[in-house]
Amino acid sequence: MPFMEAIPYRIFTRMLVMVDLKALRQVHQCRCGQCACHPQGDVGLDHEAINRVMALLDEKQRRLFAGMLALRRGHGGIHALSEITGLSRTTIRLGIADLRRGVVADGDRIRRPGGGRQPLEKKIQPS
Repeated sequence: MPFMEAIPYRIFTRMLVMVDLKALRQVHQCRCGQCACHPQGDVGLDHEAINRVMALLDEKQRRLFAGMLALRRGHGGIHALSEITGLSRTTIRLGIADLRRGVVADGDRIRRPGGGRQPLEKKIQPS
């Protein structure tokens, strides 16, 4: 495609990430040293892309995505992803454990059933 050949890869990937999609939460600003020194560098743009994708995901998807990225980074990946995404290291470890265990789709549910506040009054079945 002539369009893609005319645009450098770095700018093209930034354009793909900048698409206006409805984010479920605010985009986290990476606080790593490389992003602080060179926010428009390759690493800064990669971290921004990761955080933009993370903002579009729900809790479970965020945990799994962070776990997958941490596994790909190898040693120190959990700490690095925690710094990049703002997720806790425990959450990333849970994502890795879910990936290794195999994730079962719960339909439309994100959290397990039974959680949350108990009702103040019991529901009475009509007779």
